[in-house]
Amino acid sequence: MRLLVIILLAASPALASTKLLVTVIEKKSGKPVVGLKAEDFAVLDANIPRAVEAAEYSTGLMDVMLLLDTSLLGGIVQPVADNLATQLQPKEQMAIVAFHSAADLIQDFTSSQELLRRAIGAVKYGNTPRVLDALFAAIDGGFENATFRRVIILLTAGLEGPSRTFERDVLKLARRNGVSIYPVYAAGPERALFERLAEMTGGASFNLRDMQKASKDPPGPRIFEVVRSHYTLTLSGNLALGDKVKVQVKRPEKLLVSGLPLD
Repeated sequence: MRLLVIILLAASPALASTKLLVTVIEKKSGKPVVGLKAEDFAVLDANIPRAVEAAEYSTGLMDVMLLLDTSLLGGIVQPVADNLATQLQPKEQMAIVAFHSAADLIQDFTSSQELLRRAIGAVKYGNTPRVLDALFAAIDGGFENATFRRVIILLTAGLEGPSRTFERDVLKLARRNGVSIYPVYAAGPERALFERLAEMTGGASFNLRDMQKASKDPPGPRIFEVVRSHYTLTLSGNLALGDKVKVQVKRPEKLLVSGLPLD
């Protein structure tokens, strides 16, 4: 009888939990929000509330893949790429994938800022950008040897060409592989797309023009401050989160909130 009780307790759903990675930033300032507790969050899965048991804030290490726009207009964001490559902390690594009509790995994961900047300086620009195709190719097997949190920084002029991959397929693959997407863009035609990619993967999007208006300082430190900052929510129950997860923060100020289910 005692053995049966132990087995039942181990299998009890009440003892199981689900994890959700969440990024919260202030809409006006673009800065990450710190100091939130479990009771500050509300999680809906297909409009069904999920109880938040714990909220842990973290600025842990990352493995970053920088997707660099090398289409005809991509040259306008090259200086930002160079600035981003200098933001790595010790033990962190970055890989660089150049995308245009295809996606090409031009620098595998490395901690060497010299190698990263050399690779960025050597790229050639041309052809049509295919953002969704590049994201799918990068996520599909690109993080097989990743040690830390998986992050893609999508640095783009802001245009999307005739990708053969659908947005829903990119999101599904990113969620399955635990990859957060952070679009950084110069123009606004695909703003809604970039915001959805970020919102559904625990990331955030950055409009370079808006950032320049707010401050003349290089954008790299501000972008990485947000990329590093996230919460891990522990939700009660062992049911996997679906595609219609929404995270809300019970605060009066305007916030941007995104979430990524974790296995």
